[in-house]
Amino acid sequence: MPARPNFVFILADDLGYADLGCYGGRGKCSPVLDRMAREGLRFTQGYANSSVCSPTRFALMTGRWQHRLRGGADEPIRSRDARGNPHLGLPPAHPTLPSLLRDAGYATALVGKWHLGFPPHFGPLKSGYQEFFGALSGAMDYFTHQDSFGTHDLFENETPVHTKGYLTDLISEKAVSYIKRNKNRSFFLSVHYNAPHWPWETRDDEAEAKRIEKLYHFDGGSLATYLTMIRQMDEGIGRILLALKNSRIEKNTIVVFASDNGGERFADTWPLVGKKMDLLEGGIRVPYIVRWPAKVKAGGVTAQHAITMDWVATFLDAAGAKPDRNYPLDGKSLLPIIKKPQKTFARELFWKMLYRNQKAMRSGDWKYLCVEGDEFLFNLAKDERERANFGKRQPQRLAAMRAKYLAWDATLPKHPDATYSVPATKADMATPSS
Repeated sequence: MPARPNFVFILADDLGYADLGCYGGRGKCSPVLDRMAREGLRFTQGYANSSVCSPTRFALMTGRWQHRLRGGADEPIRSRDARGNPHLGLPPAHPTLPSLLRDAGYATALVGKWHLGFPPHFGPLKSGYQEFFGALSGAMDYFTHQDSFGTHDLFENETPVHTKGYLTDLISEKAVSYIKRNKNRSFFLSVHYNAPHWPWETRDDEAEAKRIEKLYHFDGGSLATYLTMIRQMDEGIGRILLALKNSRIEKNTIVVFASDNGGERFADTWPLVGKKMDLLEGGIRVPYIVRWPAKVKAGGVTAQHAITMDWVATFLDAAGAKPDRNYPLDGKSLLPIIKKPQKTFARELFWKMLYRNQKAMRSGDWKYLCVEGDEFLFNLAKDERERANFGKRQPQRLAAMRAKYLAWDATLPKHPDATYSVPATKADMATPSS
């Protein structure tokens, strides 16, 4: 019987759909990921569960619509709201991808960003990971390792550590170390970079880290800095792939690369429009690259519609593990697509955001979008930039998709009015009419 595969899931933070060379990027910042795409499978219709960070991470952990959990409704979870709050986080009793794989005999670890609640109520070790190195909050400085409120945020398991260094490199080094230590057993390793999330700092910008007072960094950054941050993450991914090769386990290790949502200030999303916080394509469509030499043919491309929570069903399927029957998965296994990329299956995908009261649905070539009460109907096969509104030309299709959206939304719990979303400002808006 073939050995079970290992899993390495690599997640970038706020990476734009077209930032990588293999997705049309105009900056030479991703030679390793470009090679990984040539050696594996690239999705052209991969989506994040949300256009902002922590909701997508709820879906990645549970394989279910993030809105099923109170913490998954915040856009995103804020440190000052969540510290000590027993409601804003991933409940330890809820089955997760790492807990289900752990129970199936896998070693599990998270290296990098958590952003799913704080101790004493929540944490990586409470939700299936056996090892953890990284940050608990949503944003942290690359050198001081402090969060947006100046609190130290670098941990080894549940103990604060004061390791010096550029956080992207520290994450890469810990991932490589974990692979070397666990090469003789089945493992699931999550590598969740905070790059290229702000503050805009490369390895050479420690002085900038000392200068800025708040991590939002409105007075800094540049396209060159942003691309360098991606390249330095890309270099770390190269070291991870090399560790798999040197450990002689690369052939039967499934490596997946993705982003948690669309890009931010300096990101490239061409030809898509919109960005992080938008349900336009630029806010939710993300790169997906899969490398599995034992099963995946090199140079593959698939148009399968996929979403973050699908990776839970996919990894469980590949491992021969079962989901918890009391928590049925909303995601679908992509394992058949990984093996036969052209045999796609039809499905419907949904999104909702408190931010600007956004609603969206994807069905085949068509997308329904509602922003602050204004409705749009786009044919993405003809118009990926979401400029031509077919709503008045095809009112029956618009009404049918609206009805399906409302039926889906009715299956989800309603959360309290205290649910947080980033305030909308005119400077941040990227509407279909802009």
